[in-house]
Amino acid sequence: MTAERLSIDTLIIGAGQAGIAMSEHLGKLGVPHLVVERDRIAERWRTCRWDSLVANGPAWHDRFPNMEFEGLDPDAFAGKDQVAEYFEAYARKVDAPIRTGVEVTGVARREGRPGFMIETSDGTIEANRLVVATGPFQRPVIPPIAPRDANLTQLHSADYRNPAQLPEGAVLVVGAGSSGVQIADEMQRAGRKVYLSVGAHDRPPRAYRNRDFCWWLGVLGEWDKEVATPGREHVTIAVSGAYGGQTIDFRRLAHQGMTLVGLTKSFDNGVVSFEQDLAANLKRGDENLMSLLDAADAYVTRTGIDLPEDPEARSIPSDPECVTHPLAELDLAKAGVNSIIWATGYAVDFSWLHVDAFDAKGKPQHQRGVSKEPGLYFLGLPWLSRRASSFIWGVWHDAKHIADHIVTQRKYLAYRDASQRQQDARRAHDGNATDAACDEPHARKVNEMGVN
Repeated sequence: MTAERLSIDTLIIGAGQAGIAMSEHLGKLGVPHLVVERDRIAERWRTCRWDSLVANGPAWHDRFPNMEFEGLDPDAFAGKDQVAEYFEAYARKVDAPIRTGVEVTGVARREGRPGFMIETSDGTIEANRLVVATGPFQRPVIPPIAPRDANLTQLHSADYRNPAQLPEGAVLVVGAGSSGVQIADEMQRAGRKVYLSVGAHDRPPRAYRNRDFCWWLGVLGEWDKEVATPGREHVTIAVSGAYGGQTIDFRRLAHQGMTLVGLTKSFDNGVVSFEQDLAANLKRGDENLMSLLDAADAYVTRTGIDLPEDPEARSIPSDPECVTHPLAELDLAKAGVNSIIWATGYAVDFSWLHVDAFDAKGKPQHQRGVSKEPGLYFLGLPWLSRRASSFIWGVWHDAKHIADHIVTQRKYLAYRDASQRQQDARRAHDGNATDAACDEPHARKVNEMGVN
């Protein structure tokens, strides 16, 4: 910015999918705004993902409504670099006013008037409104049970790039959501012995009856669910677009040589202990799969839509040895495990946001992204307004709602009552009279010179 102080109507923090969507809607509505980003546009897609990562939804679905992926089959799954390039191109398309390399270090409410003071690495910004579009993937979480062992290489999935990054030997992957299962599969394909710790999860079909599961969630109204099922707010989803897209089947991976274990419980002197819940976790995942297939079949029957039957989708392989006789513990050294990858998710970090917008546990308090702190908005968080909120296309629709709210608030604050309008009229009249008086000598001189 190279400026000591800047004033703007609305400041957006973050130039990922949320910030770009927000900028598009504000720009269309004529709201002056600025987007600041501490790194580059869509930086999380560039440097906080492993090399082979692809989007979990097909290109026709995981995009903004007004632009398709260039040169990519609609049913294909975009790679991480393609996604980053897409958002760069979209930012240019909507002429988003983005300033990169600007990190926000602190935010406080202005004293005695609306708006905020935002301290950045490049000076102070004053804004009447603030949109926090930093997303849910801010701070990688490794649980406190992680062993303190210098002989082990331990990485969070945010820092994993490819199998060659790790030392030779077997690998323990903790967490079997989308990230964990894809990384474990990649490690096994690279010839590594892999132990995968599987907790509670949902396991939707990649596709069923010639339709991707994203399509099924749409027509079944699942994307629009406003509240998560109680007790399943943080259950991971095992789904992948890797290798052209496939339904995750943990038993199949085990039959191919992967060793499945239950939830990781503790580490003690190089020995890791597991909960004896593997079979139960797999069973609940199977139930989740079947419930979606049942709902899809009922939809076909009810609507009469012509989609081919797909009985193979209901086929579940036999339980492998690691399921029928699960490991209770594993001596890492004896098993040759030299690396642990923690696919254990992320936490948000709003320690820089010094405003009254959080509950006792530090969770943002808002309604569809509209914070209880006037003028402050959150965007891109899971379940912000519905299930789709943290997905690419879902965040676009949430941004539209917030932009409309901002415009409405601007109209309210711009309102002038009768006395104020009269005062404005008097000031305008006095100003015009002063201008006319100043212009009269000049006009007389011009006429004397014969200039029309």
